[in-house]
Amino acid sequence: MQAGLAPLCPRRLHPFMGAEALDGGLDLSRTLAEGRAVRHAGLLSRDGPVLLTMAEGCPPALAVRLGQVLDTRPGISLVALDEACDDDQGLPPALADRLGLFLDLDGLAMADTAAIVLPGAAIAAARARLAHLRSDPAAQDRLTRVAAQLGIGSLRAPLLALACARASAALRGADAVQEADLRVAVELVLAHRALRLPEPEAPPPEQPETPPPQDTQGRDRTSDTEIPDDLLVEAARAALPPGLIARLQAARLARSSASARSGAGARRKSARRGRPLPARAGKPGADARIDVIATLRQAAPWQRVRTRLFPHAPRGRLLLLPSDIRIRRHEDRSDRLLVFVVDASGSTAVARLAEAKGAVELMLAEAYATRDHVALVTFRGIGAELALPPTRSLVQAKRRLAGLPGGGGTPLAAALRCALETAAQARRRGMAATLALLTDGRGNIALDGGADRARAAEEATTLARAIAAAGLPSLIIDTALRPRPQLAALAGAMGARLIALPRADARGLSTTLSAALGR
Repeated sequence: MQAGLAPLCPRRLHPFMGAEALDGGLDLSRTLAEGRAVRHAGLLSRDGPVLLTMAEGCPPALAVRLGQVLDTRPGISLVALDEACDDDQGLPPALADRLGLFLDLDGLAMADTAAIVLPGAAIAAARARLAHLRSDPAAQDRLTRVAAQLGIGSLRAPLLALACARASAALRGADAVQEADLRVAVELVLAHRALRLPEPEAPPPEQPETPPPQDTQGRDRTSDTEIPDDLLVEAARAALPPGLIARLQAARLARSSASARSGAGARRKSARRGRPLPARAGKPGADARIDVIATLRQAAPWQRVRTRLFPHAPRGRLLLLPSDIRIRRHEDRSDRLLVFVVDASGSTAVARLAEAKGAVELMLAEAYATRDHVALVTFRGIGAELALPPTRSLVQAKRRLAGLPGGGGTPLAAALRCALETAAQARRRGMAATLALLTDGRGNIALDGGADRARAAEEATTLARAIAAAGLPSLIIDTALRPRPQLAALAGAMGARLIALPRADARGLSTTLSAALGR
């Protein structure tokens, strides 16, 4: 792949490059040696293609910077080589949303591939033809409708698909976008973004043939290039292997909630706030601030020696070297969030809800001293809801907990999805989340609300793996009178600790949670 891209002469990036290498900055060594400000150019200072290797390890800060460049610098293009082995790895969603074409080489052996040869003359002719290619608003409308049917919420996706279709038409030598170009755009741009695939509809009963509708001037209103949307959806379906949609959904949820993988109340290194730590040697940058006092303290003992080494340096000035620079460090502790996921279905729902309410109130009483937050997710019927958003207010908790309903089916998969989304939002706010699931394990409602026990168990296992991939500490409390093997399998997929408490009251539940979570 990299050999095929060599004719484009791309500049190579790796995920661990700092802001100074990307955007340029002050050349500290030459500045100190020459006594004047000397700057060096960065890799993103000029237009052209950029090749990001090991893209699956791209940190959020680099993804944001590359996203800004792609939004504001049309002369820069990005090729990302994603070699992720697991579903929870891969490009950050914000950066992947800005990339147009996606090629999946998984499953291809090296012996089955050939060298990539770029037809330079054909590409040059296509670029010249693209500027004069007729625009087709109807094509953009159809691509937008297809994106909506595939569950794609990004507004960039249909625009990128239209650009791909226009490029395909220009490369073929056509003067307008046709059906083949739209299929290429759906397969290369929209298919990998799909979150759902509409079920194929049954064919309608045969109707007697009628002439096509005509306008007032007697012309046929059915354009030669009018393409039914379901044909484009079928193109996306053909481009995706079976079962990929579910894996993509789990991977997206895992990546969105894995921005912070610390445990509850974990220590976090910070450059700006928290308890001060001893300064260390380093380079100043966007995430590193100079500790002036420590830098001067490091440089002061060497001034007499340096005046002899640099006789032409101005007298009376402090002589600094790059090794003198000291960076400020702080240590901060993240707030903690405990997400209760309570099964409110079945005949024992009232008792379980009462126990959960009491445990929430008891743990909230300790939240003021431990900086903990508590949230409550309940599930019953055909769905789950966030009954109590993250809070430390005992008054608000009692008001929200009063009168929660119970009974109905057991939508366990919907509960896990709601809990994962709640934890992801909390992590984006800098909190460390932990899940505590109280259930008897008899999930029987699928994500779409259908009563399908087998599909409900499969979807719950998929969401449990997403929780494990996100690094969320989890605890499952089995409230059934007899332990069930289904919960043991779910705990294994989630990486959670399983505790059997068939007759626990509120205080026993609170004590067990505090001990299990190290509080």
